[in-house]
Amino acid sequence: MYFIPYCLVECPANLVVKKLRPSRWLPGITVAWGIIMTCMGLVQNYPQLVVLRVLLGIAEAGFFPGVVLCLTMWYPRHMLQFRVGLFWGGATVAGAFSGLLAYGISFISGKRGLLGWSWIFIIEGMATVVVGVLGFFLLVDFPATAKFITPEERTYIIWRKKYDNSTVGEAEHFKARHVWKAISDWQLWVHVLIYMSVIGPLYSISFFLPSIINGFGFSPAISQLLTVPPYVCATIVTVIFAIWSDRVQKRAPFIYASLLMALIGFSINISNAPHGVKYFGTFFCVSGSYAAFPGVISWLGNNVAGQYKRAASIALHIGLGNLAGAIASNTYRSQDAPRYVIGHGIALMFVGIGLIVVPVAATLYIRINAKREAELRNMEENGIRLTADEVRELGDRAPDFRYIL
Repeated sequence: MYFIPYCLVECPANLVVKKLRPSRWLPGITVAWGIIMTCMGLVQNYPQLVVLRVLLGIAEAGFFPGVVLCLTMWYPRHMLQFRVGLFWGGATVAGAFSGLLAYGISFISGKRGLLGWSWIFIIEGMATVVVGVLGFFLLVDFPATAKFITPEERTYIIWRKKYDNSTVGEAEHFKARHVWKAISDWQLWVHVLIYMSVIGPLYSISFFLPSIINGFGFSPAISQLLTVPPYVCATIVTVIFAIWSDRVQKRAPFIYASLLMALIGFSINISNAPHGVKYFGTFFCVSGSYAAFPGVISWLGNNVAGQYKRAASIALHIGLGNLAGAIASNTYRSQDAPRYVIGHGIALMFVGIGLIVVPVAATLYIRINAKREAELRNMEENGIRLTADEVRELGDRAPDFRYIL
């Protein structure tokens, strides 16, 4: 009920970000989903919960792809993952604090006739509304309209981003063909598989980590508390990988390393290892899943040129890829506790997809870059020059556009 509307709405939601301005659109949908989340703590029956879950998916759909799109408009390609990593690191830290908060809220369960899970929704939903309201006053739109930088800095940012590793440029107006260009690009579908290979394990571990740890013999409250250290570790790994990836200007090696970490973690937890070893394995599960995510998002964003094609690509990438989350949310069944063989097995399946597809994508990029290098030399030798409009029309398929690996 959450993931299907979330996936369907992401693409149209991301196409209106520029039109409606990020400083209004992003805080607006944040306030909306905060209100919906608060109401989820007050539901009285199952139909009410289903309606609110559908509305939550619709409200939240445009947020993450919208944030990523805005970051791609501010930062050159080799500086993007660190920024996405910082933003995503906030989500990772939130995973740690949510465990602490859930532990604290467990002590007020029953107050005013509401159980602990209701108070979690109410408190976190109200906090989200507050942050959303602050966003109206604090969030800026694009470099061209930013008032906190000097005119010289604004001009430099626009120039640097406009011709980042290519003469393609970025300025354009929306046309339906930009969406078709995104859909017909082989990159999108390969990256959807890569995204699914990461998001499946990520949602598996983020949704069910307390239940997994509870299966080790701890009480529900202590299980919530024990989710904190893996998330702290994941935050550190995520930021380190993001800095390192931007420095060497490569994405694939760090995504692959993260997938290997997830492979180790889920392999430990599907085994008959002692509980202490399995808890140690959760550090690899969380760190591998979360550390890969900024790289996966940045990789496609780096390799798609044109604001509206990129907007559609990012939204479709996240929207279609999140169908893996719909799968993951239903695979850790209570009857499979405490080992969760089916859940861990499906997570390992997703990891396996990534371990195959990531090298395939990198190999294709290497071959295309080499082909374009030869094509560009041939054009220079024969005095062939493309006009600015022709280059812009080609976008990321222009002869001088190089894919990041």
